[in-house]
Amino acid sequence: MSEQNTNSESLPFRAETRQLLNILIHSLYTDHEIFLRELISNASDALTRMNFEMLTNREILDPEAELGIWITTDPAARTLTIRDTGIGLTRSEMEENLGTIAHSGAKAFMQAAKNQESADLSNIIGQFGVGFYSVFMVADKVEVASHSFNKSEPSAEWVSDGQETYSIHEYDKPDRGTKITVYLKEDAAEFTDENRIRQLIKRHSDYVAFPIYVGTSTEQVNRQTALWRQNSQQISVQDANEFYKQFTMDQKEPLTYTHLAVDAPVQAYALLYIPAVAEHYLYTPRKQDGLRLYARKVLIQDYFRDLLPEYLRFIQGVVDSEDLPLNISRETIQSNRLLMQLKKLVTSKTIDMIRKLSEEKPDTYIEFWNLFGRYLKEGVASDFADYDNLVPLLRFHSLHHPTDLISLETYLSERRPGQQQIYYLLGEDEHSVVHSPHLDVVRQRNLDVLLLTDPLDSFMLLALKQYKDIPLVNVSDRDADLGEAAQPSDQQTQPVSEEVKTNLISRFSAQLGSKVAEVRTSDRLIESPARLVDTENSPAQEIQRVYQLMNQPLEVPRKVLEINPRHSLLVKLASLPADSDLAPLLIEQIYEDALLIEGLHPDPADMIGRIQQIMAAALK
Repeated sequence: MSEQNTNSESLPFRAETRQLLNILIHSLYTDHEIFLRELISNASDALTRMNFEMLTNREILDPEAELGIWITTDPAARTLTIRDTGIGLTRSEMEENLGTIAHSGAKAFMQAAKNQESADLSNIIGQFGVGFYSVFMVADKVEVASHSFNKSEPSAEWVSDGQETYSIHEYDKPDRGTKITVYLKEDAAEFTDENRIRQLIKRHSDYVAFPIYVGTSTEQVNRQTALWRQNSQQISVQDANEFYKQFTMDQKEPLTYTHLAVDAPVQAYALLYIPAVAEHYLYTPRKQDGLRLYARKVLIQDYFRDLLPEYLRFIQGVVDSEDLPLNISRETIQSNRLLMQLKKLVTSKTIDMIRKLSEEKPDTYIEFWNLFGRYLKEGVASDFADYDNLVPLLRFHSLHHPTDLISLETYLSERRPGQQQIYYLLGEDEHSVVHSPHLDVVRQRNLDVLLLTDPLDSFMLLALKQYKDIPLVNVSDRDADLGEAAQPSDQQTQPVSEEVKTNLISRFSAQLGSKVAEVRTSDRLIESPARLVDTENSPAQEIQRVYQLMNQPLEVPRKVLEINPRHSLLVKLASLPADSDLAPLLIEQIYEDALLIEGLHPDPADMIGRIQQIMAAALK
């Protein structure tokens, strides 16, 4: 083509446009590679408008031309050229759209076409006069040659170095569409590498609706079809899982997935997955939490964390919205009502996916729970909006199900007739909690107890006070309502004189002193010699554990020591003479055993010397 500089016109940018241009080039965009995404998006918009025009008008320039985008580079000249066969620009449109930042030919087109029932505007991406100027981050000069689809309109060229002025002149471009030639800055020479260009297309513009070609190759670079925008019935499990592997580089298939396609209250599409592993792989490119966010099939952000609550951060997937407004650079999302509506939709769909997994594939759900159950506990503790939907998804080990995981619904279905409480017990680990003295009486009464040994359980219990109006009760509480007493055991019916009880209380109180708030006997101990319970005005056990987990200074709380005067160990202890050297050792050990099983012992190794003394005495 030969340039014709007749009727050339040099025009100044408006003052406010110059200021905005300086911001666009130097401040707004954080990543220079974004310019290619913007230019491709503009080309895609021009092609979409051309496609719309061709529905009713065949009197156009080049009606048989393929609708596509071609990108070529010249390393020697340090140029990059992007050509499309879209609707093109007239001279006046160049001045209107390229001479005024924030004016959008695409926006005006959508306003004019919105009442046309046949119009498919889903591929319109953005504003030509905004993102276009990101090119000056990498360009010393830009030439835009264009020929409108209208045969009667002459072609023209717009030229600017991004400074004070731009020029428009006649130009001999016989074919329809726009050709943008970018004269790259010296430090932007990387964008003449065709492999680099292919990489950026794959990253940002892989799902643009029109084919993109690079160099002299006739092979299309972009995938073009976005799986998440298809009908749910058209997406096979195999296709969905294969897509997951492609964008996560995780070779294990996800546990499950769900597809979202809605028109109201916002138009959005999503593919959401539950991974089969909890941690990010060392060599995977996805080393952060967050969803991949698209706007009209153009990648906006790789790890966007504002579309799901924090407790669902393990979810992988893509979200694409037609309606989501972007800020002027498209690099970050405006916080507004539409974003909140989209978050609500994606969150609801995700919770529904987890619920269906629990109902339809209970074995797989147990696998999920072992990987991500703690996240749901976090949600119960922190997210009031989703609380009612999350509580039925909780799973627990219990006294009657030590190796299985049960829901609160299962617990209620198996409770004793007349039982009006859900019982639980906090502990350090599942092995020790099953030996807790607090379980003596519930075992005798055949009550099931949820065994809560995860540190997050304490936080969860701050919110989880009841289920279906049935309260949760800690069996370690001093006055926990454990229902009607069962038939007493033989040991419980053995008579113990008040003298023996007084003797034991006196001995324990004298030996332990201020270590305990009180010593008293209890009828809730059967197999165990003693247990520790909170005083009447103490904070609840879960609150104490929360303070401990928050690294607050840990002091062994002064608790009430309840002793079992019928236990064989205490019966023999009561018979030891007052000056016995063994009695103080036994009392200290019984107390510290109780501390240990409660997870409150500050230094378990300190017991070794005393245990050895007791052993030596036993061998005499």
